[in-house]
Amino acid sequence: MGKKREERDMGTFFDGVIEAMPVFAKELVAGGVAGGIAKTVVAPLERVKILFQTRKAEFQSIGLFGSFKKIARTEGVMGFYRGNGASVARIVPYAALHYMTYEQYRRWIILAFPDVGRGPVLDLVAGSFSGGTAVLFTYPLDLVRTKLAYQVVGSSNLNAQSVLTNGKVYKGILDCFSKTRNEGGIRGLYRGVGLLGQTFTYPLDVVRRQMQVQRHLASNSAEIKGTIETLVMIAEKQGWKQLFSGLSINYLKVVPSVAIGFTVYDMMKSYLSVPSRDEAVIEVVSSTSSSEPTSLHS
Repeated sequence: MGKKREERDMGTFFDGVIEAMPVFAKELVAGGVAGGIAKTVVAPLERVKILFQTRKAEFQSIGLFGSFKKIARTEGVMGFYRGNGASVARIVPYAALHYMTYEQYRRWIILAFPDVGRGPVLDLVAGSFSGGTAVLFTYPLDLVRTKLAYQVVGSSNLNAQSVLTNGKVYKGILDCFSKTRNEGGIRGLYRGVGLLGQTFTYPLDVVRRQMQVQRHLASNSAEIKGTIETLVMIAEKQGWKQLFSGLSINYLKVVPSVAIGFTVYDMMKSYLSVPSRDEAVIEVVSSTSSSEPTSLHS
């Protein structure tokens, strides 16, 4: 009886905590959980995609299933999740900020422009602002994820001399952060972020990945190339097809990733009792109106 009572009291406590949370905090939690689960489910495909983009000779030549077999043989099951810790550490705050700021920007736009239509243009504007906000705060974790995912056990193409002299083998997320910051300062943590907002143009995503791991590539020596130079280098030395490397994997993972993300987000919103978008706007308008002082007329 005592144990059941404790469980009931604990449940009542958590219900009270959830009830007391403001809407934006509930949306942060719902978005973070949705992003983390969705990213973990498609992590094996994401790992292979990054290797396709950055290690053409080793992985692209053997195809998707060959790459899966190679990773399983050389690194085991956990090899499919190399860099996923950094990925989840990035995607949880990214998704939380993305979902929450989308809802917030949408409300602010509606409040500022009451006559605006509730259509795709509103969603596009709110989504654009929310995406930029989330990227600004979480991009360094994407950089770290790529560097960790690039490392392959037993790889013959990793520049051994560079590793020995510059310490480019990263032991984990914090080690990668520290070394990247020591190499390039704060700007080094945002290398390639001029490109991130344009990843709908897939070749630029490939350029971004290769820019993030340039210091590892034996062919580049100590030279660090810019966006255009990297784009030209890939086209000349690796062929224009490399600019679309991993695109098919992107198609494979985007559907389950988006579907899982939105499903979990809606389930979390329901569990946390988050009001619908229009109800939330009405609540904001009502609270704003009630907080305004009423004028007294003689």
